[in-house]
Amino acid sequence: MRKIMILIVCFYSLLMFSQGVTQFGTLTNQEAFPKGEYVELENPTPTDMKAWESVKKTYVVWASKNVRYEKNSVPTEINCSKTTKIKAWKGERINVQFLVFGNKDMMLKINHKGDFTNEIKTSFVRYVMTDELNKDGKGACGHRPDITIFDSSLVADVLDCISERLPYKKHSVQPVWMQIQIPQNAKKGCYKTTILVQNNDKIIDKLNLEVEVVNRTLPSAKDWNFHLDLWQNPFAEARYFQVEPWSEEHLESMRPTMELLAKSGQKVITTSIMHKPWGGQTEDFFESMVTWRKNIDGSWHFDFDVFDCWVDFMMSCGIDQQINCYSMIPWSLSFKYFDQATNNFKTIEATPSDSIYAEVWTEMLKQFAAHLKAKGWFEKTTIAMDERPKEQMLTVFGIIKNADKDFKVSLAGDWHEELEHELYDYCIAYRHKFPNEVLQQRKQRNQISTYYTCCTEPYPNTFTFSQPAEAEFLAWHTAYLGLDGYLRWAYNSYTLEPLLDSRFRSFAAGDCYIVYPEGRSSIRFEKLTEGIQNFEKIQILKKEFEKENDAQKLKKLQEILNLFMQENLEVKNITNIVERANKQLQELW
Repeated sequence: MRKIMILIVCFYSLLMFSQGVTQFGTLTNQEAFPKGEYVELENPTPTDMKAWESVKKTYVVWASKNVRYEKNSVPTEINCSKTTKIKAWKGERINVQFLVFGNKDMMLKINHKGDFTNEIKTSFVRYVMTDELNKDGKGACGHRPDITIFDSSLVADVLDCISERLPYKKHSVQPVWMQIQIPQNAKKGCYKTTILVQNNDKIIDKLNLEVEVVNRTLPSAKDWNFHLDLWQNPFAEARYFQVEPWSEEHLESMRPTMELLAKSGQKVITTSIMHKPWGGQTEDFFESMVTWRKNIDGSWHFDFDVFDCWVDFMMSCGIDQQINCYSMIPWSLSFKYFDQATNNFKTIEATPSDSIYAEVWTEMLKQFAAHLKAKGWFEKTTIAMDERPKEQMLTVFGIIKNADKDFKVSLAGDWHEELEHELYDYCIAYRHKFPNEVLQQRKQRNQISTYYTCCTEPYPNTFTFSQPAEAEFLAWHTAYLGLDGYLRWAYNSYTLEPLLDSRFRSFAAGDCYIVYPEGRSSIRFEKLTEGIQNFEKIQILKKEFEKENDAQKLKKLQEILNLFMQENLEVKNITNIVERANKQLQELW
């Protein structure tokens, strides 16, 4: 009886505590979906205490931002200099990383004094659980329900800008990430900042940062040419923050995360105009932002209130150049609607070649076009599809144009010559290439041409276990190909406990999201942004060299870009390639 009572007490204590649990059943020992401060999961990799015996004090050292330092391993090849120097353009967002490690527990606090006081953002680099590629090393697609098949470890990725102090446990590594937004009106010259590393309020060490601002200016992110298309999932945010979808609480909980996206030059708002366009493969599947209703008299009515709410919100965050609407060809050809006659939800099972499909979608698109024109959004909007068969796309083109001949269409998928001309926004898989003549024709027609990676590519990619430089590589590769930008299928399709465990049941860790709740960035996202900034620099320099007819500098610029060709790329070379390219590009400033 006593055992039963203990179990009952424990059960109700667990309920009251609302303890979190990860995708694979690991209890988090803290509140579900933590906000503000939180505690990382235990490291499954044991600490080599013998290696730590040589660490007799607390070290504060500069470190490479292209390395994910292991949490419980003594860093090697550390930079003992207390000063690091970097160059930057006016308007550029730059990043540095340093490490704290030693033999004493502390309460870490980071301060700074000197130049750029208001432009510096400090984040503790936090560790999240990750896994690995499929065992053949050829990709990361496919269901992985058995966690024991894959090696799991803690990896540095989360940039925790929320916590002002962080408990440090001895015999571990605590990276710190600092971001400096150089003002566009900054004067050319050298700027100095002293970083104060504290145990509570006691200073334990100092680092010096010197930034040389050159006489070149990077435009504001909203004016970048790079076409960034990271797909947003507002439904994941509603679940994480436990708020009613589309309430004011929901919108405001997302604002820091979406403003973060805008600051990296995002161009596209992701919308869902029917139920589960991707078949519900994410933890939080996409509901329709358009209410489909069949009236008693058999006519169709479509309500766009939620769609408007989402688009208005995203535009208020600074993302307002394009609205992509998914999908006329969902992964499951099933369309949910409310039937007024029966007062129930029903579904239509139909393919693009079926008459009922054409009938319903024609009516929907006609009402949608009228609504978009009334809102002033029609020119910004595309009817978007994802990895759909060529034959179905050809059929759908006719239905779309029949509804409104001026509708724009987008597709992310394989290369199909037969589709290209009709696609305003065509994003092809990394393994494909636009023919050069086609790419030039698309530029002349002011059409958007991009590429994407997904779980298929082992590298370069943006998994939580990917090398940080791989994210930057993606934007450099865009410049090499002469494309407009890059797409990744999920910006914030969070796992069950995204701050703690990036592993997922269907893809490798980190595939579903690249940032974290409450506006926390990641090493991956900041490295991608660094690459995008380099893309912008390349465009500016190229125009300048062409205007000056400087063949030598143009040749050098192309030689740098040639480092990013896909052929014979090896994962072990990616970081070296990126660092070499940055150094050589800087010589052309």
